[in-house]
Amino acid sequence: MTYFFETYGCQMNIAESAAAEQMFIARGWTKADDVQKADAVIINTCSVRATAENRIFGRLGYFQGLKQLRSGDPKAKQKSLEIAAEYVKNGAKPLTVIVMGCMAERLLDSLKKDYPVIDYVVGTFAKGQFGKIIQEIETNSEPGELNDDIKYEFSSLSYEQGSFTSFVPIMHGCNNFCTYCIVPYVRGREVSRNLNEILKELDVLSGYGVKEITLLGQNVNSYHGNVDGSDLDFPGLLTEICRHLDKTKSSIEWVRFVSSHPKDLSDRLIKVIAEENRLCHHIHLPVQHGSSRILKEMNRRYSREDYLALVERIKKEIPDVSLTTDIMIGFPGETEQDVELTLDLMKTVRYESAFMYYYNLRDGTPAATMENQIDVEEKKSRLQKIIDLQLVITSEEMAKRVGNVEKVLVQSVSRDNESELLGKTQRDESVVFLCDKSMIGKFVNVKLDVLNGNTFRGTIVN
Repeated sequence: MTYFFETYGCQMNIAESAAAEQMFIARGWTKADDVQKADAVIINTCSVRATAENRIFGRLGYFQGLKQLRSGDPKAKQKSLEIAAEYVKNGAKPLTVIVMGCMAERLLDSLKKDYPVIDYVVGTFAKGQFGKIIQEIETNSEPGELNDDIKYEFSSLSYEQGSFTSFVPIMHGCNNFCTYCIVPYVRGREVSRNLNEILKELDVLSGYGVKEITLLGQNVNSYHGNVDGSDLDFPGLLTEICRHLDKTKSSIEWVRFVSSHPKDLSDRLIKVIAEENRLCHHIHLPVQHGSSRILKEMNRRYSREDYLALVERIKKEIPDVSLTTDIMIGFPGETEQDVELTLDLMKTVRYESAFMYYYNLRDGTPAATMENQIDVEEKKSRLQKIIDLQLVITSEEMAKRVGNVEKVLVQSVSRDNESELLGKTQRDESVVFLCDKSMIGKFVNVKLDVLNGNTFRGTIVN
C-alpha cells in the first residue's frame, strides 16, 4: 500500500510528518510518486496564519473530487485527475484522507463534520495513534475514534529516508502566550524531551550517515530537562550533545537549533555556541517588531533596547555569527513611527535574511479583540517597506563574503542545472558549484565567487 504526505507550516511539522512516515514504512507501506496514486493522503496542517488554513480548505476540495473518483462515483469530475482515473482502472483502493497538525487540533470537534471527505482528524496529542489508523486502513475497517486527551509523547525518530540532515525535536509547546499567537492553544504547555531519548536518536541518525541536525522546539532555549537527577537547561543540553557526538565519533558535524526567544537567550548560551566546534554560528532570533510599545502589546517580554543589547553581546562573543529573524508588521495600534523604529532596528542589526509578514487575526488570541485593527492594504504597504529594506541589507551583507572559502555541506543536485550541486554553509547560506554527484552528503571547501540573488556561486578548492 502507498502513502503521500503534504506538509504545511514550520520545521516542527516537517519533523512530525517524518516521524509519522516512519510508522507507515515500518508496516511495509511505500511512498507514492504522485498523490493521485496514494492509498492514504496525510495532510499536516498549520494554524499560525489564516492564509495557511485557507490553503488546506482548498486542498480538501481537491481531495473530495479525488475520493469520489476513487470510490467509483459516476458523477466524479475527472478534470486534472487523469492519473487517478488510470489508476482506478487498475483496481485502485478507496482513498483515505487524514488531517493532522495544529489546524486539526484547533478544529478538532468540527473539522470532520464540516468536511466529510476527511476520515481521520489527528490532533497534536494523538500522533501516537497512527499505528491504529494504519491497521484500520489495511483491514478496510470503519475509522474509529481517536483519543486526543493524552499526555504528549515525543516520537523516537524524525528522519526522512536518504537525507543527510535531520530535525530532532527536543521540546514541545509554549508558555509565552504572545498576544497574536495561536500556538500555546494548539500545542499546549512546554514539555521537554528526556536527554537519553535525544542521544539515542542521534546515535540512530549517525548510523544513517546524517551530517547535520537541527534541534527543534517552539522555544528551544526554554528547554528544561534533567540528567542524573540534576536540572539540565538548554546550554547544558547543547554541551551534553556535543560531548556525546565527540565520544561516539558521530557522523554529525553540525548542530543547529530553532526557534529562540530573545528573552531566554542567556549569556551562557552565547558562550557555549562560541566554544563548541559543532555548533553552527547561525542564530535565528525573532524580534517581531522594533517598537518597545508594540513589543509590550505583543507580550514579548523584552524591549527594543533589551534586544539590541543582546545582539551586541552575541556579536562580541561570536564575531562571525549570522543572524536571521522574523518581523511582523501591522499589529493592532501600530503607527508609522513604530514602522520607522522597526526599519531603524533592521539597519542597526543588519540581518542576513528575515521572514517578514503582516499580522493575521487569529480567533481566540487576545490581539484578535484589540482596538485599532489595521486595514489589510495599509498592512501590505507597510510590509513592502520592510521587505525592500531587507533585500538591500541581505545583498550588502552577503556581498561582503564573496571571495571567502567556506566549508559547505553538499545536499543535492541543483534544480536549475543538473551539472551543478547545491550546498549550504555553516551560516545557512545556499551555494551552487560544479561537483561530482558522488560528493552529495559530504563536506567540501568552496570559494564564494559571486552572489546571484540570495545564492552564492562558487568553486571547489582543496
